[in-house]
Amino acid sequence: MLVTDLLYQWPSAAYFGRRVPKEKFYERANVNTALREKFVAEIDHVIWAYDLAQTSINLEGTDEVPDIAVFQVKAKGSDVSEKVLSAVDRSMPRPLIFEINRAVAGKRETRMVAAHKQIGAGAPKISQYFSTSWQHADTERQPLPTAITLPALYTALLEPLTEIEVQTGESMAVVADRLKTVGKLEREIKALERKLNNEKQFNRKVELRRTLKTKQAQLEQQR
Repeated sequence: MLVTDLLYQWPSAAYFGRRVPKEKFYERANVNTALREKFVAEIDHVIWAYDLAQTSINLEGTDEVPDIAVFQVKAKGSDVSEKVLSAVDRSMPRPLIFEINRAVAGKRETRMVAAHKQIGAGAPKISQYFSTSWQHADTERQPLPTAITLPALYTALLEPLTEIEVQTGESMAVVADRLKTVGKLEREIKALERKLNNEKQFNRKVELRRTLKTKQAQLEQQR
């Protein structure tokens, strides 16, 4: 399920407004020829629009969340693929929030998309991507969630994009692990439902229903 209307009003104090050459991403993410062609085909340009940092919004950061960059990406066509976004993500040693902008039938549309990124030794670990639906670019923007640190703000920014409720004090790293479990359970439930529909033996149906109910209960607990 996609969040429909959600765009944040980024603080003016955090405005950065610098265009980032695509070559920077090629160099830092070791982009191969095929992926470079996707960059060229899908992205017109990238603007590092805002930098949410202690110096700009007075929230303390950590090694994992030193700051949060907001990248506004202008699409050449109808969208920008996750492969391209992931390459951009891997090239930057900080969490990123993307706003993808496109023009459809003369109307400007925007969607916000992000993955949870864990920064540490070696390459960053990036979760699946979460996104709003496409919305009119002039959609009224919401104020940033209340937070006392940058990691807490990062979690609060991503929570509405996911399909699970973040518990008090729960880090986004833990949430990302829960999301993996949710995805696995959802796939198992679909497979069990298919088996149940095709099964002819009564005893086997009873067993499958019991297993299905167990998996559904586990899914509810994770959400």
